[in-house]
Amino acid sequence: MTVTRYYKPELDVLRLCAFLFVFFVHRLDLAPIDPEKYYWGYHLSLIGNYGVPLFFFLSAFLITELLTKEQDQYGKINVKSFYIRRILRIWPLYFTFFFGMVLLTSTTNYFGRIISPGAQLAFTLFSGNWYITFHKWQSYCINPLWSVSVEEQLYILLPVIIFFTGKRGLKIFSILAIVVAYGTIVYYASRPTTNFSGQWTNSFVQFQFFAAGILLSVYLKGSQPKWHVVARIFSFIVGIMCWLIASIVCEINADAPHLATILQSIGGWLLILIGVILMFCSLYGASEKYMPSILVYLGRISYGMYVFHITIYWLVFKIFKDELTTFSLQINLLEWKNWLGFIFAFFVTVTLATLSYKLFEKPFLKLKNRFTLIPSRD
Repeated sequence: MTVTRYYKPELDVLRLCAFLFVFFVHRLDLAPIDPEKYYWGYHLSLIGNYGVPLFFFLSAFLITELLTKEQDQYGKINVKSFYIRRILRIWPLYFTFFFGMVLLTSTTNYFGRIISPGAQLAFTLFSGNWYITFHKWQSYCINPLWSVSVEEQLYILLPVIIFFTGKRGLKIFSILAIVVAYGTIVYYASRPTTNFSGQWTNSFVQFQFFAAGILLSVYLKGSQPKWHVVARIFSFIVGIMCWLIASIVCEINADAPHLATILQSIGGWLLILIGVILMFCSLYGASEKYMPSILVYLGRISYGMYVFHITIYWLVFKIFKDELTTFSLQINLLEWKNWLGFIFAFFVTVTLATLSYKLFEKPFLKLKNRFTLIPSRD
């Protein structure tokens, strides 16, 4: 039996875009931008929050593509092999980083507050997002791992749904997930708060992006947009505009105090979703010749960059802030100190993720290939 490899390098570039959105917004935590002085710079950074939904959409699309192709080719999917593949891809780096942070926060004063036993249990069981939803953000460096918890919850469900119900079950599940998502959004909108809002890390809300990715995969049936490059660029720009409206007008800003009306909330989340779909379509099916190999590679190691980046920010802007100031003075660029820190943090993040990928993750990925039925990139 001939097995066809499924790999789309343009989606690695899209994965890099999603990471860059997140990287820009997390800079605001420790090196804020004055929204009055740099209005558009601030708001363009702030929509970086929506890079996470873009990650979710892309993951669901790719996993659905691979599993449905496996089912079509073999008549069924191997649920056990799927779980092993996901474990080998996600768990080694996740648990090494997480328990490394548990150790560092409990033995030093450099990496934020100690991670509580409750948070340790929740993140170990991939329910860290729910812990944050009900207990607010945790020790700074582990906070981005909430999204890994949400993805793992999808990975538990998706193969089982396909195995027992096929594509019809996927459609029903996805429609129900969207209905539940907007029911949850209405629930939050009807209970405004001036404090932390757990809406952003709530799985029910974020599952709409998984559902949309699944539905697009099912209904495209392997076809892809054959758009001109101008149309693709336009689609991406319109996606950015949708996100800006969602952020500025509808006030959907991650964990910020939630004071939006029901109409604002529904409209804002729909605009985020539309923006995600437009950005996906802007790259999906694009010619490989337009995909620079360096961008494809950076997309390939984006999991490591995502895990490490906020810790690198902490090191640059918190632990070594005096050294950053001194260096900026020495080169006569003190007013550009935060941008210098941003650039330095990016290169350190890329370097660390590259080392992690080559020296730590690769052996697990090679082992993962033994359980792969539809070959992809990794």
